[in-house]
Amino acid sequence: MFLCCWLVLGALIPLTLSTDPGVKVKLTAKGLEYGRQLGMVSIQEKLKTIQVPDFSGNQRVTPIGKVKYSLTNLKIVDVGLPTSSVALVPGTGVRLSIGKAFIRLHGNWRVKFLRIIKNSGSFDLSVSDLTVGTSIAVESDETGRPAVNTVDCAATVGSANIKFHGGASWLYNLFRKFIDKAIRRALERQICPLVTNAISDLNPQLKTLNVLAKVDKHAEIEYSMVSSPAVTASSLELGLKGEFYNIGKKQEPPFSAAAFNLPPQADSMLYIGLSAFTANSAAFVYSAAGALSLYVTDDMVPPASPFRLNTNTFGVFIPQIAQRFLGLTMKLLVKTVKPPVVTFEPNNTMVKASGTVTAYAIHPNSTLSPLFVLNLESSVSAQPFLSEMRVAGRVSLNNMDLTVGTSYVGEFQVTTAFEHVSECIQLAKGYPLPAIGKMQLVNTQLQVLKDYMLIGTDVQFNSIHGASRG
Repeated sequence: MFLCCWLVLGALIPLTLSTDPGVKVKLTAKGLEYGRQLGMVSIQEKLKTIQVPDFSGNQRVTPIGKVKYSLTNLKIVDVGLPTSSVALVPGTGVRLSIGKAFIRLHGNWRVKFLRIIKNSGSFDLSVSDLTVGTSIAVESDETGRPAVNTVDCAATVGSANIKFHGGASWLYNLFRKFIDKAIRRALERQICPLVTNAISDLNPQLKTLNVLAKVDKHAEIEYSMVSSPAVTASSLELGLKGEFYNIGKKQEPPFSAAAFNLPPQADSMLYIGLSAFTANSAAFVYSAAGALSLYVTDDMVPPASPFRLNTNTFGVFIPQIAQRFLGLTMKLLVKTVKPPVVTFEPNNTMVKASGTVTAYAIHPNSTLSPLFVLNLESSVSAQPFLSEMRVAGRVSLNNMDLTVGTSYVGEFQVTTAFEHVSECIQLAKGYPLPAIGKMQLVNTQLQVLKDYMLIGTDVQFNSIHGASRG
């Protein structure tokens, strides 16, 4: 599929309200070159399907007189595209140029002259110095996914050389220039439609873009475009909405995305910038869904830790617990009371959350007895990472301020020992990145910068003419 890499990576989505994006995607010259390599394979296959029509007619040849001729069964033997380039046109789009291409064909000939003499044979046709130039535009379809089309295309055939074999082939040599010209015109008429067809073949692949990607049972993330693509001589940059929503319910958060700029890096094919707005819209959605709660049980505490979630451990700090609930295991319900706030600083992701911690004693029959409720103000650091096509993270505690909200076992003082209830927790599944088809990320690097997280990566497509690695 022609230029699939750059169109897949830079898939344009329909314009929505002109606001700052939550996610930015930048395709570099390296990514464009990978797309050219894939595209040439597709165009070469398309050109192999050229069907040159049979030729027949009359031609007066001195001194023989009128000769009836026909050229039939013209078949493509070989197609070569040794020189090609693809370039970004600032403010416009993409320009593809193909030069020094060649096509070789084989066919049969037949002649009749002097009314009764007939002869036949075969011929080889070599078309050289074939050039193609085409401009490509990317638009939005009615589903909010990208669609591509050819703006203009021009093809020329420099020369067509025919060699006739067998019989009275010398007759054809007398008017080969006429035949050369006719075949060149026939080929030129077909080349641009086939190139256009190769570009159109992208559309089924582009329809796989996860414009609305499900994250889990609570949330989905929208990757619609919020502005026109920014095309420079070295990159194509897209601004995507990058906003979380509750599934089936689009409720805007009480904040909006702030402007941010991707750095001028170009070592990778693709750069994806994920802003704090995207992370905070996730926090807003999960908080609204009541999903920001977690039961902490003893099996989540590292085995080597001396601090255990049971009434014996807590009884050291709160004697009433050990007296009333001796020898029972415990669990904690940690939940937020308002959406957490995520900030990105260089090499540091911070999450501030306000919530409550409710402790329960677990009886042998699995019934729960509430012990206390603590008010929680916490700050954690997140370590983001990529897992296949998803962004996930691990969080660890920086500081935590606990105060007693409610006690069911009498008065007690909160000590630093309570901070042991927060161990390192992994955010298991994460959320999906924008992708098309069977796109995979390779040679990936992740950086946390001011106000956004930057992913630099090369790509691999396994569904386009077999496995192709960037």
